[in-house]
Amino acid sequence: MSHITQAKRVVVKVGTSTLTYETGRLNLRRVEELCKVLCGLQNEGREVVLVTSGAVGVGMGKLGLHKHPEEIEQRQAIAAVGQCELMFMYDKFFGEYNHTVAQVLLTKDVVQDTVTKRNVENTFQTLLQRGIIPVVNENDSVATDELAGKNFGDNDTLSATVATLTEADLLVILTDIDGLYSSDPRKDPKAQRIPYVYGITDEIRALAGGAGSDRGTGGMATKVTAACIANDAGIPCVVMSGANPRDLYDLFDGVVLGTTFLPLGAEN
Repeated sequence: MSHITQAKRVVVKVGTSTLTYETGRLNLRRVEELCKVLCGLQNEGREVVLVTSGAVGVGMGKLGLHKHPEEIEQRQAIAAVGQCELMFMYDKFFGEYNHTVAQVLLTKDVVQDTVTKRNVENTFQTLLQRGIIPVVNENDSVATDELAGKNFGDNDTLSATVATLTEADLLVILTDIDGLYSSDPRKDPKAQRIPYVYGITDEIRALAGGAGSDRGTGGMATKVTAACIANDAGIPCVVMSGANPRDLYDLFDGVVLGTTFLPLGAEN
């Protein structure tokens, strides 16, 4: 478990379904607890980067919408409203525990260009050196499917990219399921959680099939893809339930939670 317990620089990704209620409104109790725990991890001497979904979901909740509009322009506007609300809450909750946050919005073209990629890396390094917690999201107001090549597609992929950019020691993806299972646990009562995956194979990808929730864009398949990106960079990835953010303390204390995806050659 040393790859987890001794990890100094950690990227934590939280999804929309973890951050919000079915209504789309923010789950304030959970958001506050998450911020408190991340501040605790930072106080331990770790460096924390938070990759957050939720801009569209929160925007829909604030505007009283119950269905994603079909028009791209509408979704972009909703994301802009939601991002403002999201950062307001993060600034408030992290500030209550004496930690400063910084907003970093990315699009895929930024990290594909040599110059702008280096600029992003420098920004992350400076923020972390100053003890500031970067809060990262995709720039949903400009990144759409129609802007070919300029979108990550989901924040699971974004989180793996951020882990690579920051040379993180560990990526933790908090989601609404507590890891990868031998079959779909919502349909098969005999499904068993797989605690460790050593190298992602076609068989593992097949187990991860399925879509995400109505409020999010990713399912387990996107988590496995993110884990693959991280593993290729030599970074372990843990996919675990985000229902109780305090579980992160147990994770870093050595408790086996969720599913840990390890790069080939890494030892348990």
